[in-house]
Amino acid sequence: MTHMSNMTNDNALWGLPDPYHQAEFYADVPAKRLLAWGLDMVVIVGLTALSVVFTAGIGLFFIGFLFMVIGFMYRVVTLANSSATLGMRIAAIELRTHRGERLGLGGAFLHTLGYSVSMTMVLPQLISVVLMMTNPRGQGLSDLVLGTAAINRRGQV
Repeated sequence: MTHMSNMTNDNALWGLPDPYHQAEFYADVPAKRLLAWGLDMVVIVGLTALSVVFTAGIGLFFIGFLFMVIGFMYRVVTLANSSATLGMRIAAIELRTHRGERLGLGGAFLHTLGYSVSMTMVLPQLISVVLMMTNPRGQGLSDLVLGTAAINRRGQV
């Protein structure tokens, strides 16, 4: 009987660690995501500033667009290469698909697109933050749509 109830549990469908039996994978993830976001913003601002310098100041005329493009490219490239941005690596977290796999280029693009769209409007941002704080896997709005989750990385040897 217990086995059958586990079969209907949606947790059984996920290749991600179970948030109740393997809670260590999700411990402090929302706070680590905030730290990673802040660190990534520093990197993106730095890259944007460098691009302004390399364009001899012309980049100042379209700095907002430049910031968005550089941020989008930065997130896609870093997520596709290691399933984590530089900030996420420092915070010791990484994104995984619903199968428990690292993100590929398509997943990185879709996750970044979802993040970018949600950052353009206040309501999706607020919903995402509330979801991260209340969801057992700490998933934001884009994560729920795509079936991804940020988890703590295993120790590197």
